[in-house]
Amino acid sequence: MFTGIIETIGVVRMLKKEQSNLHVTIESNIAQELKIDQSVSHNGVCLTVVSVEGNRYTVTAIEETLQKTTIGKLKLGDPVNLERGMKLTDRLDGHIVQGHVDQTAICESVEEADGSWIFTFSYDDRLHNITIEKGSITINGVSLTVVNSQKNAFSVAIIPYTFEHTTFKYLKPTDEVNLEFDVIGKYVKRLFLDNK
Repeated sequence: MFTGIIETIGVVRMLKKEQSNLHVTIESNIAQELKIDQSVSHNGVCLTVVSVEGNRYTVTAIEETLQKTTIGKLKLGDPVNLERGMKLTDRLDGHIVQGHVDQTAICESVEEADGSWIFTFSYDDRLHNITIEKGSITINGVSLTVVNSQKNAFSVAIIPYTFEHTTFKYLKPTDEVNLEFDVIGKYVKRLFLDNK
C-alpha cells in the first residue's frame, strides 16, 4: 500500500531480459535502506526487490506487468518515481494507492500557469475507468487531484515542489504514463456496472 507521495527519483542502470521477465536495476539514495522482498512503487507500479547491492537494487517485472504498464519501455538512464510502502503509523498525505496500474495514458499537453503547470492526459475509455472533478488519480505513482474531468481525458495541476521532486519535470506531450484510478471509485463503478 502506498500514498502517492514520491520519496525520491531513481535512475535505471541495467535492464536484463530473462524469458518473459524483465529485471530492472535502479540506482537510488534509498537503495541501502531496502530489503529483499520489500515492495517499492516504480512510476506507480508495485515491484518486489530481489537484490540490493550498494546504491543499486533490482526488481523483476513479469509479462503481465510489461503489457499493462510502461515498465517495459524503460531505457538506461531513465528517471523513475520511487515510493516505499507506507507504514501503518504514517499520515496518509496522498490517497490510498495500491501500486496496481489500471492502464496507461498519453500526455496531450503541458501548459505553464503562472507558477504551476497544467498537464492534460487522454486514455482509452473502453476499459470503463473514470475520473471525477476534484477526485484522486495516480500518475506514474504521484497522488494528484483531477481537474477538467472528461469521458476519456483529464488534467492535473502540478505545483513547483511536485514538478521539481518527481519525473513531471521530464514529461512532455506524447509521453506515455501509468494510471491508477481511485480504488474507492473503482468499487463504486463495479457495483454500478454489475447492477445495470
